[in-house]
Amino acid sequence: MKTTTHNPTPWLQGFGLNHAVEVSGASRTVYLSGQTASAPDGSPMHPGDIVAQYKVAWQCVLDALGEAGMDATNLVRLNFYVTDVPAFMAGAEEIMPIHGAAGAQITSTLLGVKELYHPDIMVEIEATAVA
Repeated sequence: MKTTTHNPTPWLQGFGLNHAVEVSGASRTVYLSGQTASAPDGSPMHPGDIVAQYKVAWQCVLDALGEAGMDATNLVRLNFYVTDVPAFMAGAEEIMPIHGAAGAQITSTLLGVKELYHPDIMVEIEATAVA
């Protein structure tokens, strides 16, 4: 088994983390760390707007997949961690079609959590992709 890390921005490496870890052998699997609406320096973007935060976090998922030579069609799982489930559900009509439009066929879990890494971050997306 071989692992390769993929980091489109360096800020997570300061914590000993990676945006994605690729595991290859008989097949390829990429496990993505939780992606958030964070600027390249890790600062929160779009405080109070869960839909805007989701769109940025989704783009971070796509960027990390791109580093691994994959795209949304390789996704098999997304876990959603949110600090405000009712706000997420209110925006779900705008959020959820994003995956299908990109060709993703996913499984998912929505988890309501008390807080994420910063008080202004409302959503984090964790993903698994295969090729």
